Amino acid sequence: MTFDLDAYFARIGWSGERRPTPEVLRSVHRAHMLGIPFENLDPVLGHAPSLALADLEAKLVRSERGGYCYEHNTLLAAALTHLGFRVTLLAARVVVGAAPGDIRPRTHMLMKVDAEGAATSFLADTGFGSSGALLEPIPLVVDTELLDTPRHHRLVHAPHDGPLELWELQSEKSGTWEPQYEFTLEPFEEPDFEVINWHIATNPRSPFRQAVYAQRTLPGLHRALSGRTLVETADDGTVTERELSGSAEVLRVLADDFGVRLPAGTTLPG
Repeated sequence: MTFDLDAYFARIGWSGERRPTPEVLRSVHRAHMLGIPFENLDPVLGHAPSLALADLEAKLVRSERGGYCYEHNTLLAAALTHLGFRVTLLAARVVVGAAPGDIRPRTHMLMKVDAEGAATSFLADTGFGSSGALLEPIPLVVDTELLDTPRHHRLVHAPHDGPLELWELQSEKSGTWEPQYEFTLEPFEEPDFEVINWHIATNPRSPFRQAVYAQRTLPGLHRALSGRTLVETADDGTVTERELSGSAEVLRVLADDFGVRLPAGTTLPG
């Protein structure tokens, strides 16, 4: 597996000692979050994005594009592996926004990372398209808290009937811990995510087929586009929201405010 680390680091604006240490893991993870936007435009335009590493490099590294969880985390996993980290792919069940009794499938990709000299593994995830996403990896220790400024996260165990412990990532919002997703430490493999990616990108009932979702984390600000609703949240909690007028303005905002540029002549559905 070939991978252009130099191009990847240039894309995320990172430079440092290339060793598989916890400090490198933290700084690369944060740089990735700030450097590459989240977006689901391929499914919206009617096709599943390729998870082949060469295609991910062409799209996320060498073009003004982003991706969703399978793309981001496949790319990060490749970079970390080339740096000497040991990476195990995991799958999570997203619970944020779920109604009571609503059981969703495991469709979110994340990873367990082992670093040189660390007493514990880390949970890493640069592909969760939400303001509740991790900015830095969190130690995989029950009841641990992470102040990944300006965000605040913790990991807890959640009750369930399975043979493996169920972990839950929570994000603190206005003094309340909000569950984001749940997972076990059962390893998943690349072919598993090929199937999940195809399902999420092509199933007409998938939310990623039905509307544009884009996220951009910047110093001091988080931008989120859901359909035609643009929400900007400052680190101090100030929120501004407005409705975009149509496909042309959505494309302009994606280019100017999210750094996502589609080929000339692209028209978004709806």
